[in-house]
Amino acid sequence: MSEELVITRHEGWAQIRINREAQRNAMNRATRQGLLRAFEALRGQAKAIVITGTGVAFCAGMDLKEREADRQAGIEGAGDEWIAVNMAIKAHPSIFIAAVNGLALGGGATMIACCDLAVASTGASIGCPEMGFATYPGMAGPAIQLSALTRKRAAWLVLTTNRMDGAAAERWGFVNQCVEPEELLPAAAALAQKVAQFDAVALSESKRALDRIPNFITDWHEAMEHGQMVNLAIRSKTTAQAEGSARFAAGVRNPGQGV
Repeated sequence: MSEELVITRHEGWAQIRINREAQRNAMNRATRQGLLRAFEALRGQAKAIVITGTGVAFCAGMDLKEREADRQAGIEGAGDEWIAVNMAIKAHPSIFIAAVNGLALGGGATMIACCDLAVASTGASIGCPEMGFATYPGMAGPAIQLSALTRKRAAWLVLTTNRMDGAAAERWGFVNQCVEPEELLPAAAALAQKVAQFDAVALSESKRALDRIPNFITDWHEAMEHGQMVNLAIRSKTTAQAEGSARFAAGVRNPGQGV
């Protein structure tokens, strides 16, 4: 893997840390391509993948200095590469958890939105600065709206360049949890360990269903029928459902079942 990323493997899950502290973890070409390679290397190896940043930033978006130099040289494709990274997160069988340690601007906000779960530090600062460049946030704007923020809240970020801290992100439903900075990585690790208890096929199929309903399926009856089809797909690929039912019938607790 590239020096721009630090990958730590654990039992059932992994952490990817963006390691461009001096650039506030902005996404240059090497980092984008490194992420795609890391995702493929972890396919089938990690049921959950935590993404975080080094230092005071989660990800300050695209590396605009590199992008401008590319444009001066007649090189395009950075936007397509960044779309590919985020679509790889959406399509990947692993459950992605954003551990938002600090500044998350533009592309950083996009990545949070594309992750399945997110934990933010109280020191997080999430926003879209693009309007200051007379630019619509072409990826962050749509991703923020698709993450189910209301139009007014999305407009607050897109039209004003105002930022939301971790607590506001939790209130608005953009992240699942807001914790103190020292608790961020332990909280993300605990969440990843929780997810890693479960069957890989069930996680992957459920992740796909979460994206289909209500993004593509909005009718209640059709959605419930689709839910039945999801379980049929799980049963066709793994025996985990039958084994879980047998354990429950025998009075044996299943992972995550509690008391």
